[in-house]
Amino acid sequence: MDTFVTGGTGFIGRFLVGKLLDRGETVHVLVRPGSQARFEQLRSRYAAAGERLRAVSGDLAQPRLGLSDAALQELKGKVKHFYHVAAIYDVGANAEVQQVANVEGTRNAVRAAEALGAGCFHHVSSTAVAGMYDGAFSEDMFDEAAGSDIPYFKTKHDAEVVVRKDCQVPWRIYRPSSVVGHSQSGEIDKIDGPYYGFTLLKKIRRLLPPWFPLIGLELGRFNVVPVDYVVDAMDYLAHLPGQDGECFHLVDPEHYSGGELLNIFADAAHAPRFTVRLDSKVFSFMPAGLTTMLGKLPPIKRVGASIMHSLGVPPGAAGLLNWNTRFESRMTRKALKGSGIECPKLPSYAHRLWYYWETNLDPALFVDNSLEGNVRGKLVIITGGGTGIGLAAAHRLARAGARIVICGRTLEKLEEAQKALQAEGGICHIYQADLADMPACDRFIDQVMADHGAIDILINNAGRSIRRAVEFAYERFHDYERTMQINFYSPLRLTLRVLPGMSERKSGHIINISSMGVVGPPPRFSAYIASKSALEGFTRVAETEFVDRKIHFTNINMPLVRTPMIGPTKAYDYAPTLTPEEAAEMVVDAIVHKRSRIMSDMGRFQQIWNVISPNTYAVAMNSTFRMFEDPHEAKDKKPAALEAPSEPTSEQVAMAALLKGVHY
Repeated sequence: MDTFVTGGTGFIGRFLVGKLLDRGETVHVLVRPGSQARFEQLRSRYAAAGERLRAVSGDLAQPRLGLSDAALQELKGKVKHFYHVAAIYDVGANAEVQQVANVEGTRNAVRAAEALGAGCFHHVSSTAVAGMYDGAFSEDMFDEAAGSDIPYFKTKHDAEVVVRKDCQVPWRIYRPSSVVGHSQSGEIDKIDGPYYGFTLLKKIRRLLPPWFPLIGLELGRFNVVPVDYVVDAMDYLAHLPGQDGECFHLVDPEHYSGGELLNIFADAAHAPRFTVRLDSKVFSFMPAGLTTMLGKLPPIKRVGASIMHSLGVPPGAAGLLNWNTRFESRMTRKALKGSGIECPKLPSYAHRLWYYWETNLDPALFVDNSLEGNVRGKLVIITGGGTGIGLAAAHRLARAGARIVICGRTLEKLEEAQKALQAEGGICHIYQADLADMPACDRFIDQVMADHGAIDILINNAGRSIRRAVEFAYERFHDYERTMQINFYSPLRLTLRVLPGMSERKSGHIINISSMGVVGPPPRFSAYIASKSALEGFTRVAETEFVDRKIHFTNINMPLVRTPMIGPTKAYDYAPTLTPEEAAEMVVDAIVHKRSRIMSDMGRFQQIWNVISPNTYAVAMNSTFRMFEDPHEAKDKKPAALEAPSEPTSEQVAMAALLKGVHY
């Protein structure tokens, strides 16, 4: 027995081809010119079939599928079953492309089946033919379908019209719902349907523990079926006598609300569940005209599109969130009775779908998350790169292939750093510059661009820290001026100098080495935190203005790091701190993932505490403030002979350990 299959190299098609080969049939697969490689993959998959798996050259968009006269002559009268599986299953695809593939392609397949004298035309349709029908839609319903402005829905409906009205050979129609991966292996070839929610679940899982209760919206009702059930049922029904002219719903008898569906996959992913799910009708108090107007506002549309893009959801899929059609399948289940074929329950195989997606299709797998892939050949400026965090970051980036430029005031330190970097095979250029001098900032950037070309990444690392309580700074306004000059005005000047080129190229990254104290202000650092806060404020504003030009801005809220900057503060001798190398890894994180803000767990805890209860946070910080004597206060109270620091108390050591990375 010979069988003809369109779309045989596609997702559903390749499983169907396997079932037909198991029956001992000879399967002829339509192969478009240029797609021979996909057929060879199919042949490798079913190598045991040998010559029973054959390629037939043709094209879905051509009359009679573009089959040659020789092919028609060879197969005429031999094809008992003609399976039309080929279609574009993509709600985000261009409407014109879908019209050609799904409607005209079906018409061409019907004409080919007629020319071959096929015994039966098996059309793989979709439950999408129902449109946005509100209620129960059964197998014998078609004209009752509700209209839809979603091209995929419309083309699948129009394709069925072609089969029902124009096909001159006996036909059978199969309407699967949203087809997901194999219930045993999880195998699928692209992200679609419920898979659009997987990225969201992964993000939530990374941020929150599994027991954390979530609040979400209850959206429409959805139906999903595994590909193996679809193919098993279709294969059985295609060979069942007396079913010509029938339509079969290949669906799960159980439908799931959006919240139920997310929770099933949340369990599979070990992510938090949406414990409280609000009906979307809670927003019905808003006038329909107002919601329509808001939806058309450019900022709202762009934010929505950005959110959808970050989750990997195509624009057309958003219209499916309120799909409420229920699909009855009584006739199909009656026809399958006694075959042993039934749709498995989604919770029984959801974990396999998740595992296959996470290990094979997760978009993050195809993003180059290596440091080398993000910096090789790029020009990176690191201010204050001669020591500490800057030097450690320079080593990491140079080893990854970046072209490093470091600057500083002390030429000897810069030369030592350059030798160390070059000894590792890195590329390093040094420039002596006093960045507290604004014209010097301009000259530095201009010279770097003249010498080496476009600047890809600017790391504003150089800084000054003054540890002094406000009450001991009443007469030291110059401390604030000096700190602001190097911590705010200098990186601001450098940033303003590099932004024009980055904006023109629509590419670039500005990274500020800020402080954990910005999100959880500590005592004694009013000048330092004020300057870093000013820089962060500018950076966040700039980010909103340049995001559409692909320029990234990152503030790294760095905890205490064991560098020369904290050396004069003896109280930090026993404080737990990061090493410069550990701090450099936060810089690497910024470059690779390009987040707006990067901070430690302690920093995140401080941020949340300070937002929820700023008063109690201030009390806690004040208690810490009073525990540690201010060095300037000690100098005022003690004779010179007693100025040497005393051994810390056990309470001070314990508090320092508890506040890891926190300035005090």
